[in-house]
Amino acid sequence: MGSQQRDFAEFYGTAADDCLRAVLVNVGDRDRAQDLVDEAFARAFASWRTVSRHPAPAAWVVRTALNANVSWWRRRRREVPVPDVATVAGLAATGDTASPPVDPAIMASLLRLPARQRQVVALRIFLDLDTGCTAQTLGIAPSTVKAHLARAIASLRDDLTLELQQETPA
Repeated sequence: MGSQQRDFAEFYGTAADDCLRAVLVNVGDRDRAQDLVDEAFARAFASWRTVSRHPAPAAWVVRTALNANVSWWRRRRREVPVPDVATVAGLAATGDTASPPVDPAIMASLLRLPARQRQVVALRIFLDLDTGCTAQTLGIAPSTVKAHLARAIASLRDDLTLELQQETPA
């Protein structure tokens, strides 16, 4: 195994789960998110010399996966319904008892956010990118990243607090 292959294998091992979570939050379908991430990693492997020099290769993978999703959506030219939380978590069809990659309550709240806010949360929180790298990846200003993150966190806080209050018997 060559040095570049080892480097890529190490990168894949450390970044694959985070990239999947980041794409899943934006796509809402676990199987499609996995396909998109797999495709993005295949493209990263094919261009590893360039991708490895990117300031945040995991962000490159996520952005490539999200771009592939846009292409997929455009080819179909129709709205894609958001599945229920159990399907998103991959528990409904498989009966899998393993824990989902994102808590179902949080996933449901994330899916209610606007797309750009989900993208910012995925990159800032799941991939732990700084504001500048997130802005560069999404092609927006750093102040816009901060605004979207603040709004997303406020919405998530309100949504999850309301859900907890509804679950707690009075």
